[in-house]
Amino acid sequence: MAKADITIRGRQYSVACAPGQEGRLVELSKDLDTRVHQIAEAVGDIGEARLLLVAALALLDELDAATKTSPSELSAQKAAAALSGAARRIEALAKKVEAGQ
Repeated sequence: MAKADITIRGRQYSVACAPGQEGRLVELSKDLDTRVHQIAEAVGDIGEARLLLVAALALLDELDAATKTSPSELSAQKAAAALSGAARRIEALAKKVEAGQ
């Protein structure tokens, strides 16, 4: 089993992965780190666990929206609308998480 060394919000983690997947995991972790930083800027520092929870929910929301739309139907306009909707839902989730603090 291989491992990838990743950094999220300044904390380093070693994560086990399939051989040859280290680079992909590092790239994905950079995207996650960016998203977590963006959420923290939007809602403040609500703690690592809650920030990662909101980031995970946002990513799952995007994945759900993407899987419900066939590739032939997806246009730039629809993609922009989906991202805008996801952003609104992320902000609403972040507010709820922050209120529950």
